[in-house]
Amino acid sequence: MKKTINYSSTAAVDDDLRSEYRFDYCKAKPNRFVKKAVEGQVVVILDEDISRIFRTPESVRSVLRALIATMPTSPQQKMRMKGIAEVRP
Repeated sequence: MKKTINYSSTAAVDDDLRSEYRFDYCKAKPNRFVKKAVEGQVVVILDEDISRIFRTPESVRSVLRALIATMPTSPQQKMRMKGIAEVRP
């Protein structure tokens, strides 16, 4: 014989959340980082030892561009890089 499920009792159990899981949307604030995020950019988190050397985004970009310039490229990569170069100043 099959056991019937009493949905009213299971709904009451699921509705009781711990206080740390209850989110008060009235206290929510807009994301302060969204202004910094620009479409097409990628955010990379640097390790602590690397971030001590590269303090600014400009220093990271200049080293990465110098590294990219030394890498061999295929014709397909050249086309992709040309497309990226047109988008970014």
